[in-house]
Amino acid sequence: MTDAPTPTRAQRFRDIVVPAAECAGYTGHGAKARFSRDTGMVDSSVTRLWQGVALPEPRFYERIAEVTGLDLGTLLVEGGVLTPKSLQSLSETDRSQVGSRLTPDEAADGLGIRDGVDREMFYATIERLKRLQDQDAPAHGADPGGAAAQM
Repeated sequence: MTDAPTPTRAQRFRDIVVPAAECAGYTGHGAKARFSRDTGMVDSSVTRLWQGVALPEPRFYERIAEVTGLDLGTLLVEGGVLTPKSLQSLSETDRSQVGSRLTPDEAADGLGIRDGVDREMFYATIERLKRLQDQDAPAHGADPGGAAAQM
């Protein structure tokens, strides 16, 4: 008796993204073309994602999360951009950092994010969070938010 082969990272990513995409309405004729258009990915990359043979470039993870309703952190871990430990570190509030002037470079270094593409993805995520915080900010004089909002 042989054991089933361990799924590759691309297959695990597909097994998360494709069902979520289908639940979000990417079904039937033209589903992949619509997904391609909505995420900015080229058609061939979407096909490879759907087949579980390749991961998308990390720069597309945010849009994939938006159109599927998936958690961006989950995609970053499953895509190999962040380790589960790094994601947990980002998710937990470090009380000693509240109000600090921790720079994105220092945060990336502290999380062990060394690869240039991974760092750019990390910086883009921080900038997006800052923009969302600015959009959701209540009238002046209110609490400016937590440490992530103050980065």
